[in-house]
Amino acid sequence: MKRNPQSDGRLRPVDLARSHGLSTQAVRNYEAAGILPAAERTAHGYRTYTPRHARALHAFLALVPGHGHPTAAAIMRAVNRDAIEDALRLIDDSHVQLLDDRRTLQAVEGALRDLRPVPEERGGTFVGPLARRLGIRPATLRTWERAGLVEPRRDPRTGYRIYGPVDVRDALLVHQLRRGGHLLEQIAPLIAQVRSAGGVAPLASTLLDWHARLSARGRALLTGAAALDAYLGCPPAPGDGPSVCAAAPSTTA
Repeated sequence: MKRNPQSDGRLRPVDLARSHGLSTQAVRNYEAAGILPAAERTAHGYRTYTPRHARALHAFLALVPGHGHPTAAAIMRAVNRDAIEDALRLIDDSHVQLLDDRRTLQAVEGALRDLRPVPEERGGTFVGPLARRLGIRPATLRTWERAGLVEPRRDPRTGYRIYGPVDVRDALLVHQLRRGGHLLEQIAPLIAQVRSAGGVAPLASTLLDWHARLSARGRALLTGAAALDAYLGCPPAPGDGPSVCAAAPSTTA
C-alpha cells in the first residue's frame, strides 16, 4: 500500500481510497457511518489513518458480497463499538438465510421433479374437479388465484372459472411447494419464472444458475469471515501511536 513517507507509518485518506478503488469521499463516508474507526487528526485538522483502518475497510468490502451492504455495515459498526456478540449474531443470521435459500431450492427441485406432464384437457377443468384432484378446498384455489399463482379464464356465458393445462400445471406446482411448507409469497417468484420460461423443462438452466449464486454467496461469506477475523486480530494501538498490525491487501490490480 502506498504511504505518505512523512506520515511515519500513517495513511492518508487517498492511500486507503486508491488501494480499494474508492474515492476519498467514500472513505470519509465510511468513517462517518462507523464502518471505520474514527481517524486521528493532525494539528492542521487533516485525517490520518493506520493499517488498522485499512484492515477495517478491507473487512467491510469483503463482507458486502456475502451479507449485503446494510448488514456488512451493521457488522462493522458492532465490531467498532466492541459489541462482538452483536456482530456474530448478524453473521449467523446471514448463514441461516443462506441455509433457508438452499432448502427452498431443494424443495423447488423436488416439486419440479415430481411434477408430471399435464395432459391436454378438452375444454379445461372447473374449480371443483381440480380441487378434488389436489385434495384441497375450492376456496384454496381461489386464494391462490388472488395471489396471482393461478390464472384461470372465465367462461363468457356462465362466469365459471376454467383451468387450462397451464393453470393445472401451476396449481400442481403450488400444491407441491405448499406441502413443503413454503409461503405463497415465496412461491410467486418461481411461478413467474415457470411462466416466463414457457414451462418447467426450460428451467434447468435457471436452477443451475440458482445453485451457482448460492455457492458464490457461501464462498463470499467465508471470504468476509476471514477478512473480519484479520481485523479482529488487529487491536487499536495504546495511546496515540499507530496500530502495529499489517496493512490490508489491496483490492485493486
